Amino acid sequence: MALYPTQNTIAARRCVIACCLVGFCAILIAGSVVATPPEMVKSSDTETSFDSSIHSLVKNYCLDCHNRDDQGGDRSEGRLDLESLLTQDIAQHSKHWEQVVQKLRSKQMPPSGNPLPSPKMLGSALSSLIGSLDKAALEKPNPGRTETFRRLNRIEYQNAIRDLLALEIDASSLLPADESSHGFDNVTVGDLPPTLLIRYIAAARKISRLAVGGFRKNPEGRTVRIRADITQEKHVPGLPLGTRGGALLRHTFPQDGEYEIHALLARDRNEHIEGLNGAHEVEFLLDRKKFAKFKVVPPKSQREYYFDDQQLMTRIQVTAGPHDLGVTFVKNRSSLSENKRQPLNAHFNYHRHPRLSPAIFQISVTGPFKPGQTGRSRETPSRERIFTSYPTDPEEEEACAKRIISDLARRAYRRPVHDSDLERPLEFYREAHTEHGFEAGIEMALSAILVSPRFLFRIEHNPKDVKLEEAYLISELELASRLSFFLWSSLPDDELLRLAERGELRKPGVLKQQVRRMLSDPRSLSLVVNFAGQWLHLRNLDSITPDGRLFPDFDDNLRQALRQETELFFQSIIVEDRSVLDLLKANYTYLNERLAKHYRIPHVYGSRFRRVEMLNQSHRGGLLRHGSILTVTSYATRTSPVIRGNWILENILGTAVPAPPADVPALDENVIAADLSMRERLAKHRADPACASCHDLMDPVGFALENYDAIGRWRDFEAGKPVDVSGKLPDGSELSGVRELEDAILKHPDLFVGAFTEKLLTYALGRGVEHFDRPAVRQVVRNSKTEQYRFSEIIFNVVNSVPFQMRTSK
Repeated sequence: MALYPTQNTIAARRCVIACCLVGFCAILIAGSVVATPPEMVKSSDTETSFDSSIHSLVKNYCLDCHNRDDQGGDRSEGRLDLESLLTQDIAQHSKHWEQVVQKLRSKQMPPSGNPLPSPKMLGSALSSLIGSLDKAALEKPNPGRTETFRRLNRIEYQNAIRDLLALEIDASSLLPADESSHGFDNVTVGDLPPTLLIRYIAAARKISRLAVGGFRKNPEGRTVRIRADITQEKHVPGLPLGTRGGALLRHTFPQDGEYEIHALLARDRNEHIEGLNGAHEVEFLLDRKKFAKFKVVPPKSQREYYFDDQQLMTRIQVTAGPHDLGVTFVKNRSSLSENKRQPLNAHFNYHRHPRLSPAIFQISVTGPFKPGQTGRSRETPSRERIFTSYPTDPEEEEACAKRIISDLARRAYRRPVHDSDLERPLEFYREAHTEHGFEAGIEMALSAILVSPRFLFRIEHNPKDVKLEEAYLISELELASRLSFFLWSSLPDDELLRLAERGELRKPGVLKQQVRRMLSDPRSLSLVVNFAGQWLHLRNLDSITPDGRLFPDFDDNLRQALRQETELFFQSIIVEDRSVLDLLKANYTYLNERLAKHYRIPHVYGSRFRRVEMLNQSHRGGLLRHGSILTVTSYATRTSPVIRGNWILENILGTAVPAPPADVPALDENVIAADLSMRERLAKHRADPACASCHDLMDPVGFALENYDAIGRWRDFEAGKPVDVSGKLPDGSELSGVRELEDAILKHPDLFVGAFTEKLLTYALGRGVEHFDRPAVRQVVRNSKTEQYRFSEIIFNVVNSVPFQMRTSK
């Protein structure tokens, strides 16, 4: 008898779950259940006035320049008269004055060519203006408003499943990618389209079945295909030494039983096995232990070519749970060949750089064919997490199920649960239990929890007694969720939940201690993959494919090495609690042999990444010298000072670059001589006045990185001429090369730390930073300065800021 209901029954239940989800969302919108927050600081009715330095600056220098559009033209319609604002309360026009502060700090006001105020006058006026804005913000906090409903994005869903069920899943195979806004994919997550709801329902069924280890009528399979542009001539990290190529997979086997493992070799367009010029040995490994070995040899006849793909197949008895499955080749002995040209490191393209040896194309896992026992004796990490108790006789099953479901729901919903929260999961439990037993009931209840809006959405309600447009402190449970999804991209753990439930999270010293604890937890590395991966555009590496004729040595091995260098570097800033200024000025990086060869750095061998102290002549160190960033800010055929300059202005300096006019054409390289340097080509482009207004801002910054080519290699010449790396910042500071660019940025560390804080705040809140958030950003920068801008200090001050702790009612 089948353990599970028919497909029609399952489809009906999915409809019920979907209806419950939609209906519950409507109920949540209509009501609120959050406890009343602590009493707020009363706002002051005192107006904030301006001192004489601001009056003088506006009247003598800034009036005209602020009223110009970004292309330098005069705007007669909708003209903003700053002088008239001097007589009004600064809080009423904080948006305009924050724009003035941004332009003054980046030295974009007054524009180039206009009379300039003395540094003393400018500093005095800027300090006074910022002080007035910050005072107004302190008297009447405006934390802004996050969305009431924010769906877990794909990464958060994956991490939540990991922490809730101790189960590693690949969410990219279950859910579509989330759209990005303001640079991050946790911003536009306020809805749940019907098609996405169907995907969540299917994912919940698959995950609950895998976690519980339920019976399967038929074997199920998973196939992993290796990227075509991976070179498989060297050792793969995690596999035994003495092997080369192949792949190492983390696979969760749902039950004890017999599984079939099948590997295919890569073929060329003629369906011949690539690189099969002699005998090679293939090994299958489970948790680094060899369980099968095969010998592959070339077919006897090239004219009647035939290779049996079924020969690389075997079955093995495997216990349930996660295991490391490896398929690799025994490395044959080889010798260095003498060539006049430096041999390439990339070998995957049949015509340009063919494989020297066979390569794995895909690996399939199918099973179980002979399932083992089901029950309490078959433990896996996910079953241990789910079955915190187990009934010894049928009379205990209902009470035991309620305890299990209650514990799962509390952690999944991130708050204490009530009987009403358990009604729907228990209903599904009883239905499946009646037909198929205790574990089937738990599996169905778990599915109901995983499609509940209480799990899929982070929900923040207005307290009942808060007035419209009033700022209020969010509840401690909401604060715990904000904190965990900020630092871990996942659920709060038991300690954080207990503190929030007892109302102790905001006690003096407790919040800071929790921030430090969470940063020291391995889960904080989500800041590396999720935050830094988007802030630094590392996710774009997967879509970057440099021109194979110009850069024949680029393959996925190098792509992943570039990514890992930057991730390990950012991780070191977190783990060692270094100053965030070290992101720019560090004299070390992380290399393996492949990346060291790319950078032409000697004496680094093997696939393992290690920390390497850099000398000045190595041209490596901080982020601006990383090949990953230099690659994603280039085109497939050449560098782009425009993209690089824009990237630095927006991500490092926090300087907004005006959008180009709609009718401005792209750089037409067909009408520009190919032997011209990039600087000379862009000079032709900037001859158009419509282009010059933006490019005069971006290009000079990007020129400082022209010593690095489109894949991050150092060069001294371009088109046979020495590379000209002279440039300047928007404030007019002249510089030459990457070192002077770093020094110029670090002369004003508050600009970089402020830009970094804005990115963190955007990521933490799931919304863009607005003008009313800028006083909080400046407060974070000021508070962290006393601790040399250490990473943990910036994180704590973001967590302790008004936008993070509070919310505006609506």
